[in-house]
Amino acid sequence: MIIQLNTDNHIDGTEPLETRVNALLEQHLGRFFPRLSRIEVYLSDSNSTKGGPADKRCAIEARLQSDAPLGASHDDQDIDRAVRGACDKLKALLDTRIGKERGY
Repeated sequence: MIIQLNTDNHIDGTEPLETRVNALLEQHLGRFFPRLSRIEVYLSDSNSTKGGPADKRCAIEARLQSDAPLGASHDDQDIDRAVRGACDKLKALLDTRIGKERGY
Protein backbone atom coordinates (compact mmCIF):
# COMPACT_ATOMS: atom_id res chain seq x y z
CA MET A 1 0.00 0.00 0.00
CA ILE A 2 1.18 3.51 -0.83
CA ILE A 3 0.78 6.50 1.49
CA GLN A 4 1.32 9.86 -0.20
CA LEU A 5 1.53 13.13 1.75
CA ASN A 6 0.80 16.41 -0.04
CA THR A 7 1.07 19.85 1.58
CA ASP A 8 0.33 23.37 0.47
CA ASN A 9 3.03 26.05 0.37
CA HIS A 10 2.30 27.12 3.99
CA ILE A 11 3.09 23.72 5.55
CA ASP A 12 6.55 22.17 5.35
CA GLY A 13 6.29 18.53 4.30
CA THR A 14 9.26 17.46 6.41
CA GLU A 15 10.28 13.91 7.31
CA PRO A 16 9.10 14.27 10.96
CA LEU A 17 5.68 15.47 9.76
CA GLU A 18 5.40 12.54 7.37
CA THR A 19 6.38 10.12 10.15
CA ARG A 20 3.76 11.62 12.49
CA VAL A 21 1.02 11.47 9.85
CA ASN A 22 1.91 7.86 8.95
CA ALA A 23 1.76 6.89 12.64
CA LEU A 24 -1.68 8.48 13.01
CA LEU A 25 -2.92 6.71 9.89
CA GLU A 26 -1.60 3.38 11.19
CA GLN A 27 -3.22 3.96 14.57
CA HIS A 28 -6.65 4.94 13.23
CA LEU A 29 -6.91 3.11 9.91
CA GLY A 30 -4.41 0.24 10.23
CA ARG A 31 -7.05 -2.47 10.25
CA PHE A 32 -8.17 -1.37 6.78
CA PHE A 33 -4.66 -1.39 5.22
CA PRO A 34 -5.03 -4.90 3.70
CA ARG A 35 -8.10 -3.69 1.74
CA LEU A 36 -6.52 -0.41 0.57
CA SER A 37 -4.19 0.16 -2.35
CA ARG A 38 -3.40 3.83 -1.68
CA ILE A 39 -3.98 6.64 0.80
CA GLU A 40 -3.44 10.27 -0.16
CA VAL A 41 -3.28 12.90 2.57
CA TYR A 42 -3.62 16.60 1.75
CA LEU A 43 -2.64 19.12 4.44
CA SER A 44 -3.33 22.82 4.08
CA ASP A 45 -3.30 25.99 6.16
CA SER A 46 -6.24 28.15 5.13
CA ASN A 47 -5.19 31.30 6.98
CA SER A 48 -1.50 31.16 6.15
CA THR A 49 0.47 33.08 8.79
CA LYS A 50 -2.65 34.18 10.68
CA GLY A 51 -3.92 31.87 13.38
CA GLY A 52 -7.44 30.71 13.91
CA PRO A 53 -9.59 28.13 15.63
CA ALA A 54 -9.89 25.90 12.55
CA ASP A 55 -7.30 26.99 10.03
CA LYS A 56 -5.59 23.62 9.41
CA ARG A 57 -7.30 21.21 7.04
CA CYS A 58 -6.64 17.55 6.44
CA ALA A 59 -8.29 15.79 3.52
CA ILE A 60 -7.73 12.05 3.11
CA GLU A 61 -8.59 9.93 0.10
CA ALA A 62 -8.47 6.15 0.52
CA ARG A 63 -8.56 3.90 -2.52
CA LEU A 64 -10.11 0.51 -1.90
CA GLN A 65 -8.69 -2.30 -4.01
CA SER A 66 -12.07 -3.37 -5.35
CA ASP A 67 -14.12 -0.17 -5.16
CA ALA A 68 -14.21 3.56 -5.78
CA PRO A 69 -12.14 5.88 -3.59
CA LEU A 70 -13.57 7.40 -0.41
CA GLY A 71 -12.66 10.77 1.03
CA ALA A 72 -13.05 12.73 4.23
CA SER A 73 -11.76 16.05 5.54
CA HIS A 74 -11.57 17.86 8.85
CA ASP A 75 -10.61 21.39 9.93
CA ASP A 76 -9.03 22.04 13.32
CA GLN A 77 -6.54 24.25 15.16
CA ASP A 78 -3.48 22.06 14.54
CA ILE A 79 -2.37 19.44 12.06
CA ASP A 80 -2.51 16.45 14.41
CA ARG A 81 -6.10 17.17 15.41
CA ALA A 82 -7.08 17.73 11.78
CA VAL A 83 -5.55 14.37 10.79
CA ARG A 84 -7.27 12.58 13.69
CA GLY A 85 -10.63 14.11 12.78
CA ALA A 86 -10.31 13.17 9.11
CA CYS A 87 -9.24 9.63 10.09
CA ASP A 88 -12.28 9.23 12.34
CA LYS A 89 -14.62 10.33 9.55
CA LEU A 90 -12.90 8.09 7.01
CA LYS A 91 -13.01 5.13 9.42
CA ALA A 92 -16.79 5.51 9.67
CA LEU A 93 -17.08 5.62 5.86
CA LEU A 94 -14.88 2.54 5.45
CA ASP A 95 -16.85 0.63 8.09
CA THR A 96 -20.07 1.43 6.23
CA ARG A 97 -18.67 0.57 2.78
CA ILE A 98 -17.06 -2.70 3.89
CA GLY A 99 -20.17 -3.62 5.89
CA LYS A 100 -22.29 -3.23 2.74
CA GLU A 101 -19.90 -5.46 0.80
CA ARG A 102 -20.31 -8.15 3.45
CA GLY A 103 -24.08 -7.76 3.39
CA TYR A 104 -24.56 -6.49 6.94
